[in-house]
Amino acid sequence: MRFNYRIMNVLPPLKFSSSLGSTTETMSGKPTSLNRSPLPLRPDEGAPGVLGRIGNTPLYEFRQVTPKNDRVKIFAKLEWYNPAGSVKDRPAYRMIAHGEQTGALKPGKIILDASSGNTGIAYAMIGACRGYQVRLCIPKNVCIERKQMLAAYGAEVIYTDPRKSSDGAIVEAQRLMRENPDLYFYPDQYNNDQNWTAHFETTGPEIIRQTGGQVTHFIAGLGTTGSLMGTGRRLKKELKHIKVIAMQPDSPFHGLEGLKHMESAIVPGIYDANFPDDQVSVRTEDAHEMVRRLAREEGMLVGISSGAVMKAALNHSERIETGNIVVIFPDGGDRYLSESFWKA
Repeated sequence: MRFNYRIMNVLPPLKFSSSLGSTTETMSGKPTSLNRSPLPLRPDEGAPGVLGRIGNTPLYEFRQVTPKNDRVKIFAKLEWYNPAGSVKDRPAYRMIAHGEQTGALKPGKIILDASSGNTGIAYAMIGACRGYQVRLCIPKNVCIERKQMLAAYGAEVIYTDPRKSSDGAIVEAQRLMRENPDLYFYPDQYNNDQNWTAHFETTGPEIIRQTGGQVTHFIAGLGTTGSLMGTGRRLKKELKHIKVIAMQPDSPFHGLEGLKHMESAIVPGIYDANFPDDQVSVRTEDAHEMVRRLAREEGMLVGISSGAVMKAALNHSERIETGNIVVIFPDGGDRYLSESFWKA
């Protein structure tokens, strides 16, 4: 099944305000609006400024890197079109919006969480927009580009033991929260239902609309697991024929930033291992090869986890006779240009 456009995208019109509004300075030196209202839970329901551009990302049909069987098509949600450049803008926004609406996040509180990079960058971007200080616990071995982006947005970063991956960052964030609970707003992305709900409310409906409901298989990588659980739940609610497939690294010691090897990692509280219809694993080397292939054959510069999920989609295409596979491409390759695998 081919749709009418190679890239299917629905973006809300840009809105401009005739007034910048009143601002003041927080103790951190960041501007914050006076008498502002809490953020709406969905960015497209009136989120101010750049935050209103979160979501409604393109759906792309591949031209060159395609299955051998021409009755199977692969499409990708290009999540680097979000303002901070990744799929994590969606849950970060909703968790902060929910915090404002419930009163858990108030002016003066510091946003604290553990991240492998992308959610932290999203927090930092939103914090800059809303005037919050952001403090993040991140594995020391994340790529230099992510560190530079966090610095650019003004976030404070606490680097944790790289040997412990994101689990070490989680433990450190929990420790900081226990020591000073009144100082922080701790979204706890791995255990916050607003994480997967963001995808249930936005990513899932977008895919249904962009494919005309003709998606047959959905594949996403497992990190916090919010993309898989939220999008998958919405697709299963609306489309009875859908199959949801979870992808993870093939071993505990891997190079797929942001993804978890579930058997050896702290399992996120929002994850239900019985939910996916199938589980697949991908080697780091295969993901690197696919990233290079997408750049050189498709003209598409993607991140490592995008390469991994594309590899999983091509593998799965050999197991079915016909279908429309949709995958999530979490971020772009510009965050990994310092990595050595590009030269292979």
